[in-house]
Amino acid sequence: MTNKFEDKVAIVTGGGSGIGLETAKQFVAQGGSVVIVGRSAEKLTTAANQIDPEGNKVATLAADVGDVSTADKTVALAIDRFGGVDVLFNNAGIFNPTPFLEHTEADFDRYLTTILKGKFFMAQAAARAMHKRGGGAIVQTGSMWAERAVSATPSSAYSAANAGVHAMVRNLAVELAPSNIRINAVAPAVVETPVYGTFMSAEQVKEVLPTFNDFHPLGRNGQPSDVVGASLFLASNEASWITGAVLPVDGGVMASR
Repeated sequence: MTNKFEDKVAIVTGGGSGIGLETAKQFVAQGGSVVIVGRSAEKLTTAANQIDPEGNKVATLAADVGDVSTADKTVALAIDRFGGVDVLFNNAGIFNPTPFLEHTEADFDRYLTTILKGKFFMAQAAARAMHKRGGGAIVQTGSMWAERAVSATPSSAYSAANAGVHAMVRNLAVELAPSNIRINAVAPAVVETPVYGTFMSAEQVKEVLPTFNDFHPLGRNGQPSDVVGASLFLASNEASWITGAVLPVDGGVMASR
């Protein structure tokens, strides 16, 4: 594997499992160092051991990205451990399909806080650090649901929050371009990650997820590695002339609906 991220430093939110964990693993495997952020210290410790058992290229911060102070703490840790910030994988999120008429103010706020507010202020803090390094790259994890409604998974609040993430990408691409900071997003469809276990039992996950295979024209649900490949490309110098893009990583859903 090439060391395309040699001496680069990345922050990965939601880095304890799923897409975030796989992103951190591959970034380090390609020469970089990472700070992974998540709510569970136990999950982060387990993840860090998988990413770099010696601990030289990984640092952890157990915190809620919805708390604005987490952004500055994360960047400070990256600077203290590794000297700066070059890449932000703004991945943390939540998902729990809920009918519109059943949404409460509390869970609506939770979506906006975790998905939109969390990504906004983490990007702001990271961009300040990137400016001092002469540039950088931000990759947001958005969502196919921000672009398409799916009757089987009512997701109005989740979709609204992610639509804000997509709009942020376009606005910050223009605003941060003079600082040589690029920002793009990936918009996945159904990706088999532990998030489904947050609102379904293990038996339900095993039964329900396969029913979505045919939802994707390519005939299968996504895996974290499918999304990570796109994210790492957008973060790399290979994408040096790409900014403001929202890339569907969705097995063809956006093309077919």
